[in-house]
Amino acid sequence: MKLHGLRVVDFSMFLPGPHLTMMLADHGADVIRIEPPGEGEPVRHIGLRQGGQSIWFRNTHRGKRSVVVDLKDTAQRSALVALIDDADVLLEAFRPGVMARLGLDYDTLSARNPGLVYASIAAFGQTGPLRDKPAHDLAIEAMAGTLSLNLGVDAAPVNPAMPCADLAASLMALSGILMALLRRANTGQGDYLDLSMQDALMAWMPNIMGPLFAEQRAPVIQHERSWGGNAFYRSYRTGDGQHVTLGGSELKFVRNLLYALTGPEQAAELAALCSAGPGPQQQPVVDFLSAQFACRSLLECEALLAALDVCWAPVLDLAQAWAHPQIAAREMLLRDDADRLHLGVPIKFRHEPARPNLQVPELDSGQLQWQSSLSIDRSKGKLGGDPG
Repeated sequence: MKLHGLRVVDFSMFLPGPHLTMMLADHGADVIRIEPPGEGEPVRHIGLRQGGQSIWFRNTHRGKRSVVVDLKDTAQRSALVALIDDADVLLEAFRPGVMARLGLDYDTLSARNPGLVYASIAAFGQTGPLRDKPAHDLAIEAMAGTLSLNLGVDAAPVNPAMPCADLAASLMALSGILMALLRRANTGQGDYLDLSMQDALMAWMPNIMGPLFAEQRAPVIQHERSWGGNAFYRSYRTGDGQHVTLGGSELKFVRNLLYALTGPEQAAELAALCSAGPGPQQQPVVDFLSAQFACRSLLECEALLAALDVCWAPVLDLAQAWAHPQIAAREMLLRDDADRLHLGVPIKFRHEPARPNLQVPELDSGQLQWQSSLSIDRSKGKLGGDPG
């Protein structure tokens, strides 16, 4: 596998970091998960459980090893430093300054291990007036401006369906780590990655910055293409209470559907409104399409749209989405020996594909013996050291 032989020491908790290191583990990295004494990683105990483990923990920790470390214990911390001496990647997500106070900062560790790629994920990064402010995904989305775009029928912000700040940070940090490893392959020198969740999320908005960059204003949500201002980029209620989505506003799709639904004169008039761009002028098109879908069941809408070259989809609930044959074809739903479900691997290589290990570590499954002589036995692919 692509990352066989890569050693990763992961201090992070909750979602961004563990999601990232699971992707590394899926592709062959040896991920050593550092957990605090007591209950360990908090998500071991959050949400529904199966087989003695939380689903959240299963979905972020397969294929890793767990080692419990009391970071306030000098002897354990010293042994941990020896472990990091032989690591390739270190990931942490504490508040800025915590790792420095523990003597586990990049400058200290890279002096011993110059090839170390060290990544810090923090809510607002290591610099700036908000660097010490604690925050999880929802607060980050609020500060990044994205929550203001996610409005309910009462025009008030509602909790987003996806933890976009968490996952943007995960994927940005993954990219940065792999870039640093590529550079290290050529120079032998590691690097330090300062990843702000807020930065990562704000970088995910290139397609919606027109009003701000061109006119120095916040967008009017209901007028913008991405949030319902385009008749061909929104959801419609069907006659049986289901919903169907139009998801492509190119004029060829517009004409294909309108000319199938009405006569050429009205279709041309409505298409002309769409060609003017998103905004209130498209309301007649929205009204027309709303009426067309409202007089048909979802099955009838699907039959109509399937016969046309139009971007569309039924609105599926989560269970329907994961039961779709496309998901099975892409192997995005896996089962372990106990018939428990796992998320599939989205990064699919032709050569050396991922081979996810569906085993989830028990707390302190690494059975690490803390002592100053600790080392990593790379040849055996396991933690080593003289018995303490």
